[in-house]
Amino acid sequence: MVFTRFVEVGRVVLINYGPLEGKLATIIDIIDQNKCVIRGPISITGVRRQIISYSRMYLTDIKVTIPKNAHDKTVVAAWEKAEVMKQWAETSLAKKNEKTKIRASLNDFDRFKVMVAKKQKRTIIEKKLEELKA
Repeated sequence: MVFTRFVEVGRVVLINYGPLEGKLATIIDIIDQNKCVIRGPISITGVRRQIISYSRMYLTDIKVTIPKNAHDKTVVAAWEKAEVMKQWAETSLAKKNEKTKIRASLNDFDRFKVMVAKKQKRTIIEKKLEELKA
């Protein structure tokens, strides 16, 4: 298997740990083999310029063209040009995260309705399979 996601300037990452968990950021500089400098941009994601460990982020397929140590204004322009938020919304990981957030916000009665809907779907599928076998 060939790697396609490399730690590089301009790579969009998803923060997976800490107070900024679930937010997107852009790598703007590489410090060493354990850490890099990221920037949000603040106006779009709310992530300020900071040093973060690679273990606390997830590399995405999305990449923008920016110079090393780019300012927030430059990063915002690159994000808008590349339509990063639109690309992110189309990824399977973003869809899965959205589904997880919706599930977590359900109350007891909503979870019950989901369970009943799953049962109904399962019985319909089983009936169709029986018809196809016969």
